[in-house]
Amino acid sequence: MTPLILGLSAWELVAIVLVVLLLFGGKKIPELMRGLGKGVKSFKQGMNEIEEEINKDDTSSSESGSDKQ
Repeated sequence: MTPLILGLSAWELVAIVLVVLLLFGGKKIPELMRGLGKGVKSFKQGMNEIEEEINKDDTSSSESGSDKQ
């Protein structure tokens, strides 16, 4: 059998899903996924803000460098 995701076979994935269902129950899983989605969105937003700050600093330093010459 060929590995599907992260080197796991289909039966291993099914077993993991069943264990998660047993531990958290069907009602908790949507809440967990919603929280995970919000966390990922917040992380991406933070990364974008950091990239903007870096780009802003790069453009301001290159502009100030050209003024000196």
